[in-house]
Amino acid sequence: MSATVTTIGNWLNAATAFFYPEICQLCQTERTTAGNGFVCSNCWQQVRFIRPPFCERCGLPFEGDITTKFECTNCREMDLHFSSARSAVVAKTAVLEIIHRYKYQRHLWFEPFLADLLLREALPVLRNQKWDFIASVPLFPTKEREREFNQAERLANHLSTATKIPVNTKLLRRVQPTLTQTRLTKEQRASNMKNAFAICDGIKLDGKKIILLDDVFTTGATTSACAKILRKAGAGEVCVWTVARGL
Repeated sequence: MSATVTTIGNWLNAATAFFYPEICQLCQTERTTAGNGFVCSNCWQQVRFIRPPFCERCGLPFEGDITTKFECTNCREMDLHFSSARSAVVAKTAVLEIIHRYKYQRHLWFEPFLADLLLREALPVLRNQKWDFIASVPLFPTKEREREFNQAERLANHLSTATKIPVNTKLLRRVQPTLTQTRLTKEQRASNMKNAFAICDGIKLDGKKIILLDDVFTTGATTSACAKILRKAGAGEVCVWTVARGL
């Protein structure tokens, strides 16, 4: 990291600390810093990392002992277009609150915390694999203008910096203003994402291997719809990484 970047980072941390006291932005009691995403050690204890056993296809964690590879019911019922999906943590308690506040209330100081969760799990896996690009799930232009950022793209940039795999924001575009998936059933989610995405003009992937990045994975409807478009454009393989996994 260059001295200029380090200086800018230090200045931003100082500026953030000026406006926001160095106190946990969840419990409002314990001290912490901007570098920790304003999440204290006590709130960190609510984080549940996803460890084996889990579904080999979508990464859904499974309670109990399993000695063989397995695929969950959701994957058997859905026509998924990615080769595999992995998530760093379970989308519950503090993690879920942080993601909602980050996305919908623009609490960007939580970004270092979310990026840290992703990198802790993704780096050991991706370090020994060969991938050509990281693509983030796109927002519809109107929604991105309203939100002023795309959380998936910002997290993808963190993963790119750590892995040296380039982010390519010119692969996918969102062509329909879909409903928020949060309160929809599995079937409604799949219908909601139908024809929601398109490949950008002139893109031919010619066997490229793509990592698709999003913040939360629930049924896989969104990421599968994106993967389908990428595969149609010639991608050789698409895997999915998200920060959190809904259960």
